[in-house]
Amino acid sequence: MNSPQTAAPAPREDSAHIPLSGTGPVPVATACDLELVIPAYNEEQRLAPTVLALADHLRGMPLTAALRVVDNGSSDRTAECVDRLAASGIPVTVTGCSRRGKGAAVARGMVGTRARWVGFCDADLATPATAIDDAVTLLRDGWQVVIGSRRCTGARIPVRQPALRRLGGAGFRLATRRFSGPVKDTQCGFKFFEAGAARRVFADVTTTGFAFDLEVIARARALGLSLTEFPVVWSDQEGSSFRPFTDGRRVAGELWRLHRTMHRTMHRLPPRVVHHTPSAPSAARTAGEAG
Repeated sequence: MNSPQTAAPAPREDSAHIPLSGTGPVPVATACDLELVIPAYNEEQRLAPTVLALADHLRGMPLTAALRVVDNGSSDRTAECVDRLAASGIPVTVTGCSRRGKGAAVARGMVGTRARWVGFCDADLATPATAIDDAVTLLRDGWQVVIGSRRCTGARIPVRQPALRRLGGAGFRLATRRFSGPVKDTQCGFKFFEAGAARRVFADVTTTGFAFDLEVIARARALGLSLTEFPVVWSDQEGSSFRPFTDGRRVAGELWRLHRTMHRTMHRLPPRVVHHTPSAPSAARTAGEAG
């Protein structure tokens, strides 16, 4: 992997001057085939390797691509770190988002895209950049929402989460099945969208914390968008900010608010989601999720 070179700072969109989503226009990126959004909060230590790995892989793909780092009110040098990566060979944009929470940061990047397809991944790159290939293949096939999954057949987890996190995850899946339906993994931070579908989904997302992925999937299903899961390789990374005991009450509050927000549309949720395996050819597009 090449070392970053000295270059002009990455284009910056400061949240002090640009209204947040829902309060005014959101800045848009240069049009391209694929834009990848990376939410970041105090990620100066982990962000550089992630951006370089993504840029290195995207350079070799037969499409035009861009990276957008959404700085979620960091108090460290996250934004300055991105400035040093401007010569990575792929356009890198820094967007400010003063509203706290990963969900707010992701939504800000999603609604402002001008790309044909848009996705997001975590700053720790727990899923390797090579998985982008599978996501783009499914997007080319016409799927509107493509979800990386650690629970589909063919997925691998070389480094597992601690036992307490796995237990909490099992409880979360059980408690949220009404929203997730047949989606096996709502929480993997590796999701891609046709841009128009992304804007429709994220324009109404209100959850900013741990449960925001769940709201994204519930809204995509309620809109009748074509949705599929595909298996990924995923490794647990050190440095997670989620604390099961401390944050559990906050997650419960998010789920209660999501229930109140979505209960009128739950009866319309389609019953089926297609799951892909590495050895199977990509399925043809279906009309929504209904079988």
